[in-house]
Amino acid sequence: MWSALPFDIGRMLRFGAVGLLNTALGYSLILAGLALGLGDIVSNAAGYAAGLTLGFFLNRQWTFGRAGGFRPGAVARYAITFVVAYSANLGVVIAAMSAGFIENPFVHLAGNCLYSIIFYLGSARFVFVGGADDPDTLAATNAKLPGAAT
Repeated sequence: MWSALPFDIGRMLRFGAVGLLNTALGYSLILAGLALGLGDIVSNAAGYAAGLTLGFFLNRQWTFGRAGGFRPGAVARYAITFVVAYSANLGVVIAAMSAGFIENPFVHLAGNCLYSIIFYLGSARFVFVGGADDPDTLAATNAKLPGAAT
């Protein structure tokens, strides 16, 4: 199931606002974990776990307008999208560690940027799509009906 609509600036701004909250929460936990000596990987995972949970609910309801309940497969698609985005983030962290940048907060920030781009694209085009009230589904249905306004 792929979204048929082009990029929506308002939706992107809402996703960005949710992302700022996710980043504030996640990055704070990463820094706290580093300060507690938990290391790069555990600190990063804790930060992203908290941001992931917050982000699902805020994006589902506010960014992508899915307040009516869970769509079949949304949690699984969200998890898949997270794994892809988080793997890219972790790749940045591991590559930086290999280059000698150990427990560097800016490395995590760079990984977070890549993660955010991948996660928006996945959320907008794969996760929060489908269902009778979905604008993408309505647009696709109307486009198939003869004489329907597009």
